[in-house]
Amino acid sequence: MKALFHSIAALSIGLWAGVPALAAVPSPYYGRWTVNEAKPVFTTKGRMYKTIDIAPCGKDFCGVSVGDKGECGPVLFRFLMKHADAEELQGHAKWGTATKNVVIYARNVPPLELYLGDGYDFGDRSGNMPKFHGEYKRIGNARCLAR
Repeated sequence: MKALFHSIAALSIGLWAGVPALAAVPSPYYGRWTVNEAKPVFTTKGRMYKTIDIAPCGKDFCGVSVGDKGECGPVLFRFLMKHADAEELQGHAKWGTATKNVVIYARNVPPLELYLGDGYDFGDRSGNMPKFHGEYKRIGNARCLAR
C-alpha cells in the first residue's frame, strides 16, 4: 500500500511540475519591438508604430504604442489569446482616428513584420498598397500594458 501511495504521489508531482512549463511558453509576439531601420521616417499616424509593446491584456494580448521617451501610449491592436502562437495575425488597428486592417507576421521572429491597409492582401499585385509597413526587432520585455 505504501509503495502505491508513493507511486501516485510521484505521478501527481510529475504532472503538476509539467503544467507550468507548458503554460509558461511565451508567444513569439511578446516583448518591446522597435522599427529595424537606422533612420526611420514616419508620418504623424505612423509615428505611433515606431515602438510597440506586445503583452497579455486580460484574456487577450495587445499592442501598445511606446513614445520616444518610453511613455505608454494608446492601444493599437488586440488579438485573442488563442492566436498568440499563430504565424500570422489578421485584425484591426488604430490609424489616427480611423481603423485599418492589420496583418502581423512572426514567421521568422525576429524580425516581426506589420502591415496596415484597407485589405489583408499586401502582395505585389494585389492593388492594396499598405498605409504602413514596418520590420521590427525585439529590444526587451514589454513594459506598457493596455489601459
